[in-house]
Order: sequence, then structure tokens, then C-alpha cells
Amino acid sequence: MFFSITELEHHPILFDVLYQPGEISLPEDLRQVGELAAVGRAELLRNTLGEIRIRGRLKAAVEGACDRCLEPARVEIDSRFDLFYRPVVRTANHAEIHLEEGEIDLAFYEGEGVELAEALREQILLSLPMQLFCRPDCKGLCPYCGANRNLADCGCRPPLRDPRWASLKDLG
Repeated sequence: MFFSITELEHHPILFDVLYQPGEISLPEDLRQVGELAAVGRAELLRNTLGEIRIRGRLKAAVEGACDRCLEPARVEIDSRFDLFYRPVVRTANHAEIHLEEGEIDLAFYEGEGVELAEALREQILLSLPMQLFCRPDCKGLCPYCGANRNLADCGCRPPLRDPRWASLKDLG
């Protein structure tokens, strides 16, 4: 769904859309599970020279590899968003643009408007936790044999320490 400046000049656009897996481009290590639902409103803010506000709610499920054991890890996303987009201003000398404190949460768009799928993609990525886990108590992989410790205890023990380095242990 594309929000064009021309249409937003006349009226706000309400949206209630479903995206099937694969319709929104995610990094190759993540995949969408089931439908992604988004509802909300897009409007052109008055007296802003083309600033667009998109706000709404996103519901989706995303799956990736567990950061401890590499098994599939699923994350349910239910997130509200309130996004502001400003048109890109081209400068002749490619100088840096100074943003005021209130403008830090702004995004920029080029052309005639904003694509909803791209805004939702950003929201999905921002809603993900720093690390994905298949379950909170995931034991991960054995560092010696690589076995999944969630399935069975592999019996590996840490290797014996080299006795030549034992005197260094006493220094600390």
C-alpha cells in the first residue's frame, strides 16, 4: 500500500491490511510466520511542507534461529507505532543536515510518498529482541562436541588445564 502526497492532501487514509509471508522483505535469517496484520491511519500534517504521519498497530509472528542452540525461535510481535516522514531535501554541496532534538525520530522519503510495507519492515526489525531464544531456559550447544544440550547431556567435560600455566592462576 502506497500513501501518495496527492491523495493525502485531500484526506487521511485509513488502512487495515494483511501481508502474506514473503510480501515484506526481511533479512534472510528471519522469516514471517503466518499473516502480518496492520491497522491504522496515514495523514499529511498541515503546515509542514510534506510531512506524513503514519500511526497504527502491527501484529505478526517472526521466526529465526535461536542464538544459543540454532533451533527455530519464534517471536510474536504486537506493536503500536507512530511514525513521521519528511521529504528529503537535496543540498547542492552534500552538507550534513542538522536535526533538532524533536526531529531525531523522523524518517525521510523520496518521491511522491511512503510505502507502508517498508514502514512495517522497519517496525518489525525494531520490535525484535536483541537475542532470539527458542525458550527462556535454552541450554545452547556444547562448546566441545556441538551437541544440543536441550535434547540430552552429552557428557563432555572441560579439558584438563595445562599444568605449565598453573602458577599464573595464583597471581590473580
